Amino acid sequence: MKLRLALVLTLGLVAGCDAAAVTADEAVHCAAGSIRARGSSAQANAVSAWIKDYQINCSGATVEYDSTGSGAGVRAFIAGTADFAGTDSPLSAADQAAADARCGTGVAVHLPAVVGPIALAYNVAGVGDLRLAPATVAKVFAGAVTTWDDPAIAADNPGAVLPSTTIRTVHRGDGSGTTGNFTAFLAATAGGDWDFGADSAWPAPGGGAQRGSNGVATAVARTDGAIGYVEASYARFHSLATARVGNGAGEFVAPADDAVARTVAGAEVLGRDRDLRLAVDHRTAAAGAYPIVLVTYEVVCEAGAKELTRSFLGYAVSPEGQAQAARVGYTPLPEDLRKKVEAAVADLR
Repeated sequence: MKLRLALVLTLGLVAGCDAAAVTADEAVHCAAGSIRARGSSAQANAVSAWIKDYQINCSGATVEYDSTGSGAGVRAFIAGTADFAGTDSPLSAADQAAADARCGTGVAVHLPAVVGPIALAYNVAGVGDLRLAPATVAKVFAGAVTTWDDPAIAADNPGAVLPSTTIRTVHRGDGSGTTGNFTAFLAATAGGDWDFGADSAWPAPGGGAQRGSNGVATAVARTDGAIGYVEASYARFHSLATARVGNGAGEFVAPADDAVARTVAGAEVLGRDRDLRLAVDHRTAAAGAYPIVLVTYEVVCEAGAKELTRSFLGYAVSPEGQAQAARVGYTPLPEDLRKKVEAAVADLR
């Protein structure tokens, strides 16, 4: 599924009285022109909100975002057909080299802009509160656990009445940073119950494949017994129940903003200077931390980016931009990290 978010001045005029929009006297430093970006579908709802609000305030700007998936976004950026790319996983060594070559006068940098939990969204008649340990999640998605009343699920949910309904897993059929982060969680936490490693292409047999985060959420919503992994805003949009997931402290934690913030706050910055790639610890033992976290990066040239690209990204990581993302279901960047990203954007040349 391809979603184009192309919001222009006409929309800005229609929505100019939207109470959620920032006002002209707030910190929106406008630039004129047009830019096009591509990539992660997980961040599409946040980018849509940013585009709408930015263009309400900046009548000379046109910003387009094609929600094509992280892999396609990175390829477009390398090919020079996107001004920046949204990706839910840092660039591979080969893609980093190609992106640097595309930038020419400097390197391509990762700017964290969107944070959110990867939720295990499910649709099981009669089950309203589900707890799943990492090993159980791995068994479900590997096909080793096939019914909802399996002893492994029952052990995570003592006292719960579980149906014998067949489990129908749903995964991404396109290359996806969401898949990369979800399988990284399984590889880090499930031990021998997950033998498929971490990959942006779904590596395990079986299950149903859907394109894009919305495709996965829609399929789960339509299928009794289904479970899939999606950025949490899509689960909320489709009114899907989400499982509480076991963390390294042995707690079962819901995918809430504060739980995500605890995990991201403990992430290590691996990049240097303006590059802010993060290493998220999926085995976190921090109290109340939710372990399956997605960080979406905007990949952009540190030198030579258009003024509008710098302006728009500056708005996205500002307090106002992060508040807009929160309104559509994302977790704001922890403040210490947000300030680092804001400074990095300001330093783009």
